[in-house]
Amino acid sequence: MEVITTVEAMRQLVSQAKRQGKSIGLVPTMGALHDGHLELLRRAKSMCDVAITSIFVNPAQFGPNEDFSKYPRDFANDCTKAANAGIDIVFHPAAAEMYPEGYVTFVNVDGSITDKLCGLSRPGHFRGVATIVSKLLNIIQPDKAFFGQKDAQQVVVIKRMVEDLNLSTAIEIVPIVRAIDGLALSSRNAYLSSQEREAALVLSRSLRLAEQAVNSGQRDLAQIRQLVVDEINAQKLASIDYVEIYRFPGLEPIQQLADQALLALAVKIGRTRLIDNTILEAASCCSHR
Repeated sequence: MEVITTVEAMRQLVSQAKRQGKSIGLVPTMGALHDGHLELLRRAKSMCDVAITSIFVNPAQFGPNEDFSKYPRDFANDCTKAANAGIDIVFHPAAAEMYPEGYVTFVNVDGSITDKLCGLSRPGHFRGVATIVSKLLNIIQPDKAFFGQKDAQQVVVIKRMVEDLNLSTAIEIVPIVRAIDGLALSSRNAYLSSQEREAALVLSRSLRLAEQAVNSGQRDLAQIRQLVVDEINAQKLASIDYVEIYRFPGLEPIQQLADQALLALAVKIGRTRLIDNTILEAASCCSHR
């Protein structure tokens, strides 16, 4: 496995691989790799000749009062995990490599898919996400890029950006990976105390309640949302940022479940903000993802 730190070196390796007719898969990450990331890495390796992961804690997607400085970083351990997952190249640029002095260009995905959920509670977040992903797609030019469903709104934003900018990369969505007890895997889980870790199970538990309601025939999304809100509010360590349901994948407002809807939530457990979601499906029994 090679570790590349500059844009020019990364482009040279990609050019060489493409001349050899090899397909390229990319998994963009901010490091602190867990089993959810590793599933993305393994998927990239199984579907592409050359599997690349970027490890870059992107300052552009953090707000001024967020956890950029505290975000977990363990590059040596990440490299070991990436190598074990079959990754061929780790792209690990410095911030100055991606945003050199005088940098002024950003990518905005405007409209109804970014004015809600994390886009509403984290102003500027998706501008940072769209900017760094567009740069990575431009530098590496992968045939496929792999993202997890846990960041469902991010996936919607990236797919729209790729479509609108006529980029050739296919976006592959990988289901949420969960711990045995149901907690969605996240780098921020490392912030939780043992008591908070137990309290955080209210996120997945509330999603299961919603799924059970749909499977029992409930189609009124306001009532389904209230079930989730009541369950989370019963946990004293939990504080709701948002609990919302929108049509999926367009994220339009919806009152009745007719096809697919995204139930997404963001909840603070103590001081740690966690997100989770599930896709509610009217046509068949839904699965907790």
